[in-house]
Amino acid sequence: MWQGKTLAVVLPTYNEAGSIADCINAFHSLGIVDEIVVVNNNAHPDTTPAVASTVAREVLEPIQGYGAAIRRGFLETASADLVCVCEPDATFDPADILKLLPFTTDVDIVLGSRTVQTFILSGANMGLFLRWGNWAVAKLTEALFNTVYLSDVGCTFRVVTRAGLTELTPEFRSNGSSFGYEMMLHAARLRVSLVQVPVKYLPRVGESSVTGDRVKTFRLGMSMIGLCLRHRFRRSPR
Repeated sequence: MWQGKTLAVVLPTYNEAGSIADCINAFHSLGIVDEIVVVNNNAHPDTTPAVASTVAREVLEPIQGYGAAIRRGFLETASADLVCVCEPDATFDPADILKLLPFTTDVDIVLGSRTVQTFILSGANMGLFLRWGNWAVAKLTEALFNTVYLSDVGCTFRVVTRAGLTELTPEFRSNGSSFGYEMMLHAARLRVSLVQVPVKYLPRVGESSVTGDRVKTFRLGMSMIGLCLRHRFRRSPR
């Protein structure tokens, strides 16, 4: 628990068999996590044996896509007061959750940011193309929705309160790679309180199915811009 609140961690996995056990163990060693749920999204066959050697609980989500995996993870952790989402590909340091958690006393969504140069470690896949692309879309979002300071739209390390999830869940639609950004846009549109905090960004174990390909990355970026514009001009219930 963290300050009397139960804390669950959701780890979606597709191609992280080589790093997932270390990620689970690192979260568990912090001594504050009540439950770790691994969402197996048609993952590499070596994933299940790796998870079985840890304290995590594995569930299968057959609908392919990052969004489908995270939405399933949210369902599996419905009793937790706080839910952390993190990718188990070694790009994030689980200990950085200790940076995010204190802000949950004031806001419902605490987002990580990977674009602050100080925290981008040598070998991390955050060159100028990715860094400035994420920053540009973040600034577009910030301007169009009049949000707090934003510097990254692609960071998947975040903590959400139960109140925040209750408000956002009915809005979720995407099953794909843009789900994390969709969550940010829903929060901005509905005025769910949020803040963004720099986290360390490390070299990945294995190759990403998205950011490992510049063409796919560009297409995802363009789809995010379109998503931003559609949400901006969508009628808000408030």
